[in-house]
Amino acid sequence: MPKVDDAHLAARRRQILDAAAACFAREGFHRTSVQDIVRESGVSAGLVYRYFTGKDDMIAAIVAERHEQRERRLREDPVVAYADLLRGLGDPAGRDGLRLALQVWAETVRSAPIRDLVRSGVDRPARHAADLLAGAALPPGVDVDAVIRIFIAVYQGLLLQTVLDDTLDHERLATAAEHLLRAALQPAGLTAP
Repeated sequence: MPKVDDAHLAARRRQILDAAAACFAREGFHRTSVQDIVRESGVSAGLVYRYFTGKDDMIAAIVAERHEQRERRLREDPVVAYADLLRGLGDPAGRDGLRLALQVWAETVRSAPIRDLVRSGVDRPARHAADLLAGAALPPGVDVDAVIRIFIAVYQGLLLQTVLDDTLDHERLATAAEHLLRAALQPAGLTAP
C-alpha cells in the first residue's frame, strides 16, 4: 500500500479546517454539525475524525492557526503589521473571518479551553509589544500595559464595528493608529523594527 506523504495529509487537514471555518462563519458553532463539515469538505466522516476529535478540536485548531499567522506578522514589523490588521478588517474577502472571530470570542464564555487559547493569543503579542514599548516616553501615570490593552481593544472594537457597519474607512483608522504608535515610540528614540 503506498504511503501518504506529509503534504497530502496537510492538504486534507487544511481542506477540513477551511470547510469547518466556512460552516462556523455561516451557521455558528452550535448550529454546525460535523455532518455539515463533512458535506462542505467533501470528505468522509471517518477522515474528519482521523484529524479531529470533534468540533471543539477544529475550533481550537482554527484559533491557533489564526493567532500564529497574526503573531508572525506582528514580529516582522509590529507597527506596520498592526495598521495592516486594522486595514484588513475592511477587506470584503475577510468578512467570514470577522464573523468567525466574534463567535470565537463568544465561545470563550462557554469553553475554558477556548478561553485559554484566545487569552494566550492576546497575551503573547502583548508581551512582545511590552518589550517594544519598554523605553517609550509615556505620560506620567500611564503604563505600557495600559497602552497595549487600549490598542488591543481598538482592534477588537473595530472588528466588531466592521461586522455591524461595512462603511467604516479602515484606511483612515489604520493610518491614525499607526501615527499614534509611532508617536509613542519616537520620544524615547525607539523605532519599530
